[in-house]
Amino acid sequence: MPRATNSPASRKRRKRTIDKAKGFRGFRSTNFRYAKDAVRKAMVYNYRDRKVRKRTFRNLWIQRINAATRAHGLSYSRFMEGLKAAGIEIDRKVLADLAVTDEAAVETLIAKAKEALVQKASQAKAA
Repeated sequence: MPRATNSPASRKRRKRTIDKAKGFRGFRSTNFRYAKDAVRKAMVYNYRDRKVRKRTFRNLWIQRINAATRAHGLSYSRFMEGLKAAGIEIDRKVLADLAVTDEAAVETLIAKAKEALVQKASQAKAA
């Protein structure tokens, strides 16, 4: 009597891995032995890089805001300090979009931030 191999379930499991490996090069897309390692590694990169994407976009937004504010004689950190002092709560994603698309809005925000920084400095001297 031949041994039971649970063939349909095994084939289905292997097929699922091979399907996930579609587009990989060489044996990594067709041979289960190599595809399972490739898919496992790809899923690790996938998980890790979802976090990295958030990090890199934040860096990009900060660079764009910094470029826009330095053109008006203010550094990024002083600009953000001024916005906080003025009570303006806009996230970096929106600020970066404004920096690229709407110069007038950025100038208004920079003016308010500078004004708030001056008030903050005068309050610190008075205290």
